[in-house]
Amino acid sequence: MKIITSRSALLLLLILLALNCFSADKPSAKSVRFGICTDVHKDIMHDADERLSVFIEKARTSDLDFIIQLGDFCRPYDYNLGFLGIWNKFPGDKHHVLGNHETDGGFKREESVKFLGSPAKYYSFDKNGFHFIILDGNDVNPSPAKASGYPRFIGDEQKKWLINDLKATKNQTFVFSHQSLEGEGIENRNEIRKILEDENNSCGFKKIVACFSGHHHTDYAVSISGIYYIQVNSMSYSWVGEQYMKIRYSDEIDKKYPWIKYTIPYKDPLYAIVGIKNGSISIKGVESTFVGPGPEELGIPMRPENDKIVPVISSRKLKF
Repeated sequence: MKIITSRSALLLLLILLALNCFSADKPSAKSVRFGICTDVHKDIMHDADERLSVFIEKARTSDLDFIIQLGDFCRPYDYNLGFLGIWNKFPGDKHHVLGNHETDGGFKREESVKFLGSPAKYYSFDKNGFHFIILDGNDVNPSPAKASGYPRFIGDEQKKWLINDLKATKNQTFVFSHQSLEGEGIENRNEIRKILEDENNSCGFKKIVACFSGHHHTDYAVSISGIYYIQVNSMSYSWVGEQYMKIRYSDEIDKKYPWIKYTIPYKDPLYAIVGIKNGSISIKGVESTFVGPGPEELGIPMRPENDKIVPVISSRKLKF
C-alpha cells in the first residue's frame, strides 16, 4: 500500500486548486452578446416608454443572449406595469440591477425586486461559459461617518456572498452594479475592488475581467489593477440641477414632469450592445445630441474625464 506523505498531500492540494482556477474555457472557445442600458428614469422622463421601446426593438433584432438594465428604471407603482411590459417584450433572459431611485416614494428594495421579477437584490448567473454577478450597492453603511444622501454601500452579508460566489466559479466573470466601484461610487469601493483583485491574484488568471455601472450618467472606462471599470451613460439625460435649469419641452410637459428642467436630456435613447469573445470586450454604443442648449451654452464649467456631460455611449474594444 502506497503511503501519501504530508508533502505529497500538499502537492496534490495545490494541483487541485490550480485545476479549479485554470479549467475555465479559453476565451476563444466561447462568446456572449448582451444589450445594456441604465438610468432610464421612467418617473422623471415623459418619453421613457418610447426610449425603452427603441432599445427593446434593437435587442429583439440583434441575436442577444440577454439584456440588462443597471438601475433607476422605475418605481414599483401599478401604473408603471405598462413600462415594465415593454421591457418584458424581449423574448430572452432579462436582468435588473437595483438603483437608488427604486426606493423613492417610500418603497423597499424587496418591493422593487418583486415588481421587476428579479430573483433577489443581488445574485449571479452563467451564460455561454461566462459568469455574471449582479450587486446591490444600496446597503446602509453602519458607520457614523457614512456619506449623506442615498445609501451607497455593500454590507457584510453581501461581501461574504460575493467572496463565496467568486470562489465557486471557474469562469471568467463580469460584475454589474448601479453605483461605480471606482471614482465617487460605492463608499467601500476600495474594499470591494480588493475582493476582486485578491481573487484574481489567488486564482492565477484574470477571472474578474470587467465591472459595468450606471448611476453617474457619464461615459467612461478605466482599468485598475487589470480590471476594467466601465461607466454606462444614462439612456435619458444628465442632471445639472437648479442653477442650470431650463424648460426643454412644452410647458404642458414641464407641468406634468417637473424634474426634466433640471436635466440636459439626450434626443435619442442611449444604450449599447456588448460582445465578449476572443479575449475582447466589444461595446457598440449610441451617439445622440442634446435637447436644447448643452453644457457649453449654459456656462457649465468643464468637468473631469469621468464626469463629462456627453450625449453618447462610446463604442470601445477592450482587450483582456
